[in-house]
Amino acid sequence: MKKLLIYGATGYTGRMGAERAKMLGLDFEIAGRNRQTLASLADALAVPFRIFSVDGTVNVAADGGAAHALAGIDVLLNFAGPFAQTAKPLMRACLEAGVDYLDITAEINVYRLAECLGAEAAEAGVMLLPGVGWDVVPTDCLAVHVAQRMNEPQSLSVALHVPGSMSRGSAMSVSEIIGAGLMARVDGHLIPAPNAQPRDFDFGEGLVPCAPLSFGDLVTSWHSAGIPNIAMFVHVSGEAFPEGDLSQLPDGPTEAQREAHRARAVVEITGADGTVARSMIETINGYSYTPLAAVEAARRVLKGERRPGFETPARLFGGGFAETIEGTTITDL
Repeated sequence: MKKLLIYGATGYTGRMGAERAKMLGLDFEIAGRNRQTLASLADALAVPFRIFSVDGTVNVAADGGAAHALAGIDVLLNFAGPFAQTAKPLMRACLEAGVDYLDITAEINVYRLAECLGAEAAEAGVMLLPGVGWDVVPTDCLAVHVAQRMNEPQSLSVALHVPGSMSRGSAMSVSEIIGAGLMARVDGHLIPAPNAQPRDFDFGEGLVPCAPLSFGDLVTSWHSAGIPNIAMFVHVSGEAFPEGDLSQLPDGPTEAQREAHRARAVVEITGADGTVARSMIETINGYSYTPLAAVEAARRVLKGERRPGFETPARLFGGGFAETIEGTTITDL
């Protein structure tokens, strides 16, 4: 049986992912920087643990580098954000050690990095698959679904509805996304879009304003659906985007808070003839969806569903992957 390593397993979402991997009976280990918290979780799950930090490179106590940190591992699933700090050294470590890389990020620059490393990864026989959580899996699959409803799809708009409160890790990742600046894909090219304007979208309860923001779909939808013009938007309700000292935020919403807020996204595609098609995907709360989707993606990769190089969830697993997570529905509008 091939082995999975979950990095960042003691974090808010990482812990749920590790518990899910245990429930599915996967052969896995957990890893991170803090021996005390790792040892406690490893004991509770009855799995081995590894300690190494990610600070520009992968560092282990024995100074064995990536080969030592990832020895005996086939797939790495990274839950540790902000991913601007962890993705590059872990991707590099995976390339060196011959390990497939997965993560749950929404940070646009991580996708751009994986895309740039795609040829090197293919040559090394390694797959780079960022975005196996809520922020990309549902929308990537929805983009493919809507594109199949049209002839010659030309432009794609993706709108996310972010309800409820946000975890500390997600808030830090959003800071990275905002810091990357507004972007759009125009004629196949990713370009700055500082003057992007808000738009209204209907998530099932009437039109609401959505602000432009640069998520990973600007990269994944291009590869998954082949649509040359892509823009992204987000509607925030409640306290989803907190301000102030993010380090003081709670780990994340409680189970009751997650159950109170389901997640939705809308995809709108315009064809070459001007026709428009829209669909909405609704799932369980994003924080509940992410560990389920991420571990299911890892399970499939461990079983051989893989393709060396840069990959996207919908292109690798098919457009129906999002709906394999219970509680997910797609509605054509």
